[in-house]
Amino acid sequence: MLVANSRLIGTPILSVQAGGPIARIASSIVDPNDLKILAFRLEGPLIDRNTNILDVRSIREYSNYGMVIDDIEELVAPDDVIKIQQVLELNFDLIGLRAKTKKGSKLGRVIDFTITSEDFITQQIIVRRPTIKALVDPELTISRKEIVEITDYEIIIKDEEKTIKARAEKEDFVPNFVNPFRNQEKGFAPAETKGPKD
Repeated sequence: MLVANSRLIGTPILSVQAGGPIARIASSIVDPNDLKILAFRLEGPLIDRNTNILDVRSIREYSNYGMVIDDIEELVAPDDVIKIQQVLELNFDLIGLRAKTKKGSKLGRVIDFTITSEDFITQQIIVRRPTIKALVDPELTISRKEIVEITDYEIIIKDEEKTIKARAEKEDFVPNFVNPFRNQEKGFAPAETKGPKD
């Protein structure tokens, strides 16, 4: 199932041991090498600031109710897991990165991304267009397959802007309904109104 990162923020963390919620997700920790969420930073009254990291490998289940873990003891400190520590030291954040094509055409900035709930790997990035381009096309959804390179400040996309737009145009919805509010001059005759039956 595809889930937007913005929907994950605030998700309850449920403990089997405690029998209920123990925290909420504050932010995602994303590995820039493969765009996979490695862990989540948590917040809540039961959470110690020194051990507020939830490794995604500790998640038993993700549903509409929240993420289920065995116990609060599953939470770790930022430096307990080497891989998570290394990513935290990079201070990488996918949100806010500029997106542009290989030829340098600016596409906008990343405002969200979607992941698969089974493995927490990013599948798409959502890019808000620059002001002028936003009048025609406010957002772009770009597949991970189109990403060529990621730096501290930018995501480079292999497809040209025209290719991205062409793909979006293929998915355009063409309505096939009749508008019941058209007037008679345009071919619509409203039904006669009748009063209540005697």
